Formats: sequence, structure tokens, C-alpha cells
Amino acid sequence: MFSQLRRYILTTLLLIFCLPRSHWACTLNSGAQEKQKDWWQTGQFYQIYPRSFMDSDGDGIGDLKGVTSKLEYLKDIGVTAAWLSPIFTSPMVDFGYDISDFYDIQPEYGTMDDFRELIARAKELDLKIILDFVPNHSSNESEWFKKSVARERGYEDYYVWVDARYDENGNRIPPSNWLQAFRGSAWEWNEQRQQYYLHQFTVQQPDLNYRNPAVVNQMKRILRYWLEQGVAGFRCDAVPVLFEVLPDENGIYPDEEKSGLTNDPDDRSYLKLDLIENQPETIDMIYQWRQVMDDHQRIYGGDTRVLLIETYAPAWYTMQMYGNSTTEGAHLPFNFNLITELENGVSATKVLKAVDDWLLNMPAGRTANWVMGNHDRGRAATRFGPERVDAMNMLVMILPGASVTYQGDEIGMTDGDVSWEESKDPAACNTNSSIYQKYSRDPERTPFQWNTEKNAGFSTATQTWLPVADNYETVNVEVELAADRSHIKVYKSLVELRDSSKTLQYGDWKYKALNENIFVVKRYLSGSETIIYISNLGDSAETIDLTTNFDTTLPETMNIKISSVDSKKTEGSTLQLNNISLEVGEGLVLSTA
Repeated sequence: MFSQLRRYILTTLLLIFCLPRSHWACTLNSGAQEKQKDWWQTGQFYQIYPRSFMDSDGDGIGDLKGVTSKLEYLKDIGVTAAWLSPIFTSPMVDFGYDISDFYDIQPEYGTMDDFRELIARAKELDLKIILDFVPNHSSNESEWFKKSVARERGYEDYYVWVDARYDENGNRIPPSNWLQAFRGSAWEWNEQRQQYYLHQFTVQQPDLNYRNPAVVNQMKRILRYWLEQGVAGFRCDAVPVLFEVLPDENGIYPDEEKSGLTNDPDDRSYLKLDLIENQPETIDMIYQWRQVMDDHQRIYGGDTRVLLIETYAPAWYTMQMYGNSTTEGAHLPFNFNLITELENGVSATKVLKAVDDWLLNMPAGRTANWVMGNHDRGRAATRFGPERVDAMNMLVMILPGASVTYQGDEIGMTDGDVSWEESKDPAACNTNSSIYQKYSRDPERTPFQWNTEKNAGFSTATQTWLPVADNYETVNVEVELAADRSHIKVYKSLVELRDSSKTLQYGDWKYKALNENIFVVKRYLSGSETIIYISNLGDSAETIDLTTNFDTTLPETMNIKISSVDSKKTEGSTLQLNNISLEVGEGLVLSTA
């Protein structure tokens, strides 16, 4: 009893004195922390945009057989789980995010047999496949929507339908001033039904009504169906817009206030989003989906089926997605801080804020994750500069938790050049030739660069669905694997270190921005090696003293474990910690082992 009391007092004191502060964080190293972690807690997640990954039949569009043919590549670079952007039946207005049949495969991607072959081959390689679940809306070509338009029994309220308003001249106007993500009103008039329907995205993507239990049950059936096909979980798209505020007693929806962020009245950011995003009911729906995951595992056994949530919401809302003291939520709400906080340029202080905003808000006992890029934002090498790609890949691998890589970021792919005439993204096509580049997501979706052959080895087609980036002859998998030093070899070394290092899997951490340019992370664990990450994210060379400016307990020297491609430092050599010179973009991983 006394030993338990003493342990309690000691733990309490440690908690008091180890409270994270601004640019400095520390954690307790207890026996509980060294408990075997689940596969997803330290996993390498890899996002595949199937349309642009690998084309197996020469039509210029990536497909499931193409993905299957490249699973050994994923295994070779150390991927734990591959997440596929939507592969379900779709008119492809928003390239799969407008789903007409949630239970079948888009024909240009393949068949259910192709999907089962993919699952079987992934299982042979011990790779997990995660699907993109799009719960907020369907396509307007869905049978559900057609039945709802016709007011068929059971489908009358499957979508958010509202009567029109009328101005003082008797003209019909939308029910509120809400705006969609792709410019313009979020309401569309349906002549047959004589009502407006809500669409937070294109007019072809009507919002499902989650206040209808039939919709909730239908979406859970979809989750169970694909779990039964062997998937390891889901990444859930656009979750914060799942619910909107209720109308008043007269059926009238309130208008959003102006945000003051732009003068463009058609841009979604022209208005605040308080009424159509981040509603409390959405959090409960995440908890319900988690129950579906857990129930399936309990019934069928096997590894954990994961729930990953896309959210660009503020921390106070996002952190609720993890769950609470009584209910489990998402395993990983995706952390986009390294995208949003660094939107207007990279610096050590911005990285500091991105890391702080997650780790200092994350509930105790939860797992962090770090996302550097995705299909909706410019590629990391374009946003940060090719010279910083290795340093940023190091960062997401050295920080605690899971890492998420967008296809091509491991080889330093940059945004492709897509003209107005070649544009396919509705976010761009809904604008005009003078401003489309501000909105287009096509540049980060150009075909994957495999080798120096035609179309970068992606396809034998005369023309691919989007043009291949111009630099494919020098930036591709084949060239980089053959080189003595390359981005992909740095990436592979990082994954190997994460997989083998108890320090990175279970260790504590400290981090700090030493100045505007230099960011440093320390990972440490009693009885294991200490690992240091340090990078120069600025535009000029720097010389720093880690022992004085970061941690006086560090040894005089450490071994260079991994260095960025352009670094002149030799891996395996020792480095004086009180006099480290770093060139622009240079990143280093050091170890006491």
C-alpha cells in the first residue's frame, strides 16, 4: 500500500513538472508506454490516388490491377497500410467522390474480382488496404437520390430538402446564403420535387440527411459490407460537414455571417462556416462508426480495423473525434497541421506551432499522426521546395505516432503543369482560365512517375487522363533506386529506423525551434538509444550548438544515422553537437547507437 502511495505521489509530481510548455514538450516513460503498440500506432500509411497510380490496360487511367501490380513496391519501401481514394461506382464528376453505388467498383477501375485479387495479394505481402468512405453525400445519379426526388416511400427524407424562399418581387431564392466548396450557392432547385436540396460540394453531390435513421443505418451497412470484403478500415472523407444546424420552427435556415476573409461572394470562405460545419452531432456519428469497427473485430477476430477521419477543423473540435472517457472515437483524426500551418511558407517557428497545436491538445493516451501532403493540396516538394523534402519526411517519421505519405512524396515528385484546356478538377472547371490555378487540384494528381519510359511508366496510352509532369525523366522510382543517394533511399532508411527503434516506437520526446530556421526533435527512452532530428528549413546556412541551445544533457558527439540527399555529411560518421553547420534544407537524424 505504501509503495503504491509513493508511486502515486511521484507520478503526480512528475506530471506537474513535465507539463508541456510552448516549444518544449516532455512525456512520462512508464511501463504502460512500453506495452506492445497496435499496428496502426506506429504504422506508415500511404495514400494511393488510383486514377494516377498505375494503368494496367492502356486506357490512360489508373486501375485496381495496376495497384495490385505495384504492391511489392509498397512493401519494399516499408508501407504498413495503403489507403485508396474512392474506387466505387461514380459518374466521375468529382473523380469518385460522387458515388452512385457504394456497393460496387467503378468499371474503369475494374471489377469486384479485381478488388478481391488486390485484397488477397496484399494479405500475402502483409499489407493492409484501407478504403475511402464518403459519407456526406452521394451522386445525384444514385438510385437513392432518384427515389428521393420522386418521394418514394422510405426515401422522402434521404437528403436535405427545403422549400424555396421568395424575395419582395416574388422571385424564388435559395433557403439560405450558404455556399458550396466549389463556388456558388450550396442549394440547387429540383424542378420535379419543387424543392431545393443541399450540396456542400458540386450540384451533382447532394448531401445525405443524417437526421434520418434510415440514412445512418444504410451507411453502417456499407461499412460492414466492405469490412466483410477484407479491408482493414476506412478513411472518412469530409466528415466535419456531415450535419448542419436545424431550421427553425417555420422550416427556415439561418444565414451565415460574412467572414471578412475575401470579397469574392462566390468563394466559400466569403462566409463563416459556423452553421454548416463542426456540429456536435457529427462527433457522435464518429463514435457510432467506431462501434461498427470494434463490433466487426470482436465477431471476426484478426487485427484492429481502423477509423481515420479527414478533418480541417480547429483543435477543440478535432480532439473530440478521438473519443472521451467512456466512448472510443476515431483511431486517428488526420492531422493536417503541417499543411495548414505551413500554407504560406515553411519555417521552424511554423513547424513548432503545427506540432504544438496537435501534441499539446491531444487527449492523454491517444496516438498522434503527421500528414505532409494529399490529393487536395500541392505536393510537398512544391510547397516546401525539393531541397527540403528529405527534412520534412524525416520530421513526420521522427515525431511520435503514425506517418501518412501521399503517393510520390517519397521520391520528391512536384506538381505537374496542367493547362486550363487540360483541367479536369471541378474546383478549377467551375472558375475560369484566369483564376483556375488558384483552385485546381489537378497538379498534385498527375500520374505517378515510375521510370523514364513513355508516360513515366504509368501507362502505355497515347494520352493519359492528366499530363505527366515534365521532370519525370529525373524524378522517378527507377532512377532513384539506382542512385547512390536519393529521396526514396532516405525514405526507406527512415522507415527501417522506425521499425527497428524502440525509442521511436515508445520513447519520450522534446522539440524546439532554436530560431526561425532550425527545428530539432529529441526522442529518448531509458535503456535505448537517443535519437535527434535537426533541420535547417530557412533560406541561409546556419551553425548551431545543440548542447547549449537545446539540451545540456546531450553527449558531445552523436553518430549521423541518416542525412538528406544534398548533405555533404557522411552517414555513419560522428558529429560534434556544439558546432553543427547546416546548409539550406539540410536534415539530419543522429543517434547515440
